[in-house]
Amino acid sequence: MSKKYLAKREVDLVIISDVHLGAFGCRAKELLIYLRSTRPKMLVLNGDIVDIWQFRKRYFPKSHLLVIRYLTGLIAKNTKVVYITGNHDELLRKFVKFNIGSFKLVNKLLLELDGKKIWIFHGDVFDITMQYSKWLAKLGSIGYDMLIMLNSTINFLLTRIGREKISFSKRIKNSVKTAVSYINKFEETAAAIAISKGYTHVICGHIHQPAIRRISNTNGDVIYLNSGDWIENLSALEYNKGEWSIYNYREDLFAQAYRASAKQFDSPSHKETFEELLKEFSL
Repeated sequence: MSKKYLAKREVDLVIISDVHLGAFGCRAKELLIYLRSTRPKMLVLNGDIVDIWQFRKRYFPKSHLLVIRYLTGLIAKNTKVVYITGNHDELLRKFVKFNIGSFKLVNKLLLELDGKKIWIFHGDVFDITMQYSKWLAKLGSIGYDMLIMLNSTINFLLTRIGREKISFSKRIKNSVKTAVSYINKFEETAAAIAISKGYTHVICGHIHQPAIRRISNTNGDVIYLNSGDWIENLSALEYNKGEWSIYNYREDLFAQAYRASAKQFDSPSHKETFEELLKEFSL
């Protein structure tokens, strides 16, 4: 296979969240194209990267393995990678403060960029169902995964008859008052706490809703950001040359060109990937 690729796009900082590797709805192939088309100085994985809730031995496609393989490759090349735990990968919280080479595992991250104080965390701490009814949250996660499966089937049929694709969950979020209210309360709560702590920016994931907006209250204001997800929005946050932006894979012509130049990716077996992981992290 030809190894001729386009030059990578340089980015100071990339933040992704809610990838849900191991879940049916994960768009790992698109994420891998994005990762391979960029060269970040720092990569922040802001929770729910691996979906331990949905993990099944019978479903972990090679494209999902390729994402893990690529991330470990970045670490081996000394790219700074920070993994912030979320609710779907909460088991990793037992290993918080684990550091190896350029990789570290944390529950939250504080950064100072160009004199700005940035607070980054997943955001599940604001979710009442997570705190008091975890079984309900897991049931909701299963229901969401089934909705994505149904949506994929419907969209396949729509494209066959020349119709545009639709997103059930986006329509629900945008039309159901309780969903809209939940998102607004989530953003306002995150902003209020960030303002009280003196941060200029607060960055979350969790609600799968990409955003950059200024939120104000009686105590001040803060820039609220959310990286979205890699199930429906295929989005990330990028910080480059002092500016924040929301990355959208579907609008990225560079990534599309990069995909066309690569044509296909190597597909290692589970055994090959496991052996490579051991090699990358051997002391």
